[in-house]
Amino acid sequence: MTWTGVLAPVPTPFDDREEVDVPKLRAAITRWVASPLDGIVVLGSSGEAPLLDEADADLVVASVRDVMPRGRVFVVGTGRESTRAAIRASRRAAELGADAVLVRTPGFFRSQMTSDALIRHFTAVADASPVPVLLYNFTGVTGVNLEPSAVAELASHPNIVGVKDSNGDLAQIAELVRATPPEFRVFTGSSSTFHDAVSAGVSGGILALACVLPDACRRLFDLAVQGRHDEARTLQQALTPLARLIGPVYGVAGLKAALKLAGTDVGGPRSPLVPLGDEGVAALRDALARSHGVAA
Repeated sequence: MTWTGVLAPVPTPFDDREEVDVPKLRAAITRWVASPLDGIVVLGSSGEAPLLDEADADLVVASVRDVMPRGRVFVVGTGRESTRAAIRASRRAAELGADAVLVRTPGFFRSQMTSDALIRHFTAVADASPVPVLLYNFTGVTGVNLEPSAVAELASHPNIVGVKDSNGDLAQIAELVRATPPEFRVFTGSSSTFHDAVSAGVSGGILALACVLPDACRRLFDLAVQGRHDEARTLQQALTPLARLIGPVYGVAGLKAALKLAGTDVGGPRSPLVPLGDEGVAALRDALARSHGVAA
């Protein structure tokens, strides 16, 4: 199984009643797997995982597995606030066909999430998970930073195969690469700094932008790996305005609106998130138009 390249953390489609829209989900997955993406991640931040109950989560995993070809990496987010719940979610994901699970740092009791507490948490999940575990560090949503020293210790666990770090901190990304073994996979979740992260030695990216422009994201990765940095920087500069809009500026609502503009309708976000307004849609339309010329 390929543990390098570009994976898309895909959104969860909802219908007008905010129920999981299985036909839209399967149609969208079919489009994504026709692209050069190396894999798909469901039930991450972009998938609005904290807004789904366990029945919703199982429905998403089973529906994607039905149309996801073997040979592409299929990762399921199973982060929960308690270790017990994360273990149960990881076991269910494995039973439903996940190739690996992505486990975020718990954040509700953030002041008590010391490195020791997090190492205990992830070790227990990895001990119990039937499939490999990817650590997930996204301080912007959890308020917790998984320190490189903790990741380095966890990297010795035979069932922990990598980490996704979405903080966009290149110094921390470089330290993660330096502090972990070559076979341990470091993925960035920041589309805006993807070229620099690949240059620093990451194995790839799990990028919201790859949902909208999978071919361009894969080309950026290839250019950076091949050392064609002038071309890679030009492409990165073209993609960054859209990456920022669907990331820190508008978030999930922006990603879903951008996908609709690009021809993949996955509905709107689930409450309490609200759909993107007209001004935001106009900004996305302009960024998409500007990115297409270079990304094509």
